[in-house]
Amino acid sequence: MRVVIVEDLALLRDGLTRLLADNGFEVAAAVADGSDFLRAVVVERPDVCVVDVRLPPTYRDEGLRAAIEARSRVPGLRVLVLSQYVEQAYARELLGDGGGGVGYLLKDRVADIADFVEAVRRVGEGGTVMDPEVVRQLVAVRGTIGDLTPRELEVLGLMAEGRTNAAIAEELVITPSAVEKHIRSIFGKLGLPATDAHHRRVLAVLAYLQTG
Repeated sequence: MRVVIVEDLALLRDGLTRLLADNGFEVAAAVADGSDFLRAVVVERPDVCVVDVRLPPTYRDEGLRAAIEARSRVPGLRVLVLSQYVEQAYARELLGDGGGGVGYLLKDRVADIADFVEAVRRVGEGGTVMDPEVVRQLVAVRGTIGDLTPRELEVLGLMAEGRTNAAIAEELVITPSAVEKHIRSIFGKLGLPATDAHHRRVLAVLAYLQTG
């Protein structure tokens, strides 16, 4: 599996390079900023990217913006984000595009080498990985997944795969209006805030992933 690493701190960048190489990954590129990252993904077409959220020059959200741009330039690009803190807006944005192959870990998780390597592999294979602390801060639900019916769990599981309502209806052989009814029930049982439907959809998926 080929990987591109984006980290401005040379020591950590070199450490990630050695760690992943020692665990069977081919490091196609290891760069320090967003512009080099964008060039690398277009040229190298990696299986997965490991990206720090905060990159030069401002060390705010350059990694975020570069990752979003990279996924638009290379559809299906798989990205695992590393961050010192929980960047709530980014975590929602990351899951919200429905593309799969995404992850968000706090940097201290890198210390657990086996779990970190597994997270990179899972994202590289198209899965979703969310740090438990990220989920804890993002999901403010009053209900629990256990309150859902088996059919609602099926619908939510397909939502977590990034399926549209039409695709869910086709998979479960039910009508789109039935899917909408199930989703409204899911939102209600989880006690999700009455914000826009897209935002609630992301929060519902996060709640589902927290149980995995």
